[in-house]
Amino acid sequence: MIARVTKLRLSSLTDSSNDALGPDGWTGRIAVLIGIAPEGLAFTAVVAAAGLALYAVHYDALAFLLIIAAIAIGAFFRDPDRIAEAPDSAVISGADGKVTEVIEAELPGGSGERFYRVSVFMSPLDVHVNRAPVGGKVLAVTHTTGEFRAAFRDEASEHNERNLIVIEDTSGSRHAMMQVAGYLARRIVCHKRPGDALARGQRIGMIMFGSRVDHFVPLSYRVTVVPGARVRAGESVIANLREMF
Repeated sequence: MIARVTKLRLSSLTDSSNDALGPDGWTGRIAVLIGIAPEGLAFTAVVAAAGLALYAVHYDALAFLLIIAAIAIGAFFRDPDRIAEAPDSAVISGADGKVTEVIEAELPGGSGERFYRVSVFMSPLDVHVNRAPVGGKVLAVTHTTGEFRAAFRDEASEHNERNLIVIEDTSGSRHAMMQVAGYLARRIVCHKRPGDALARGQRIGMIMFGSRVDHFVPLSYRVTVVPGARVRAGESVIANLREMF
């Protein structure tokens, strides 16, 4: 497998509550108006337009199916606003879905650093927009090509197509978040690059269709979720900084 640092596109908006996932320009603004991620605008529009065209020539049944499909596609790419109300010292989930694993593990890349790894599996029914678990600065973004095994399996973090984002928080601690493509997911989107400033809860990318996000939380934190818990990106607390006496 080949690892490389990707050249990534910045979003035109940087406010943590209003920043739109790229692309920049009118497509992004239209997507924000209808509440979906810009990556889904073309898919939704093409299917909806085909449905309307068939309706115009009286292929009503097929037109109805395509309109329903367009609604389903738009629902998959939905991008609701989220507000993190937890203390600034908390780590919040970067993905919607179900916690599948909480273990201690090394950060990928061979640095030898150990973290708590909190894995969240996103089914095709979950919101797939990913958000920053902490505020700070992006230190590195590394994309690794790979396979497309079922994302809920443990080996997916080592064998699947993935994108690792390393973040330094405002106190100088290192965190990381890894977007892992699954069996259905064939595209990972990340709009951040090294040196970018992040606000906690800010939109940073998405993974299309079923997939997984691994959070790497420093050992100085206490993980507050267990396998089976449901979490929401940008809102749910997954770890708190341990009190120091």
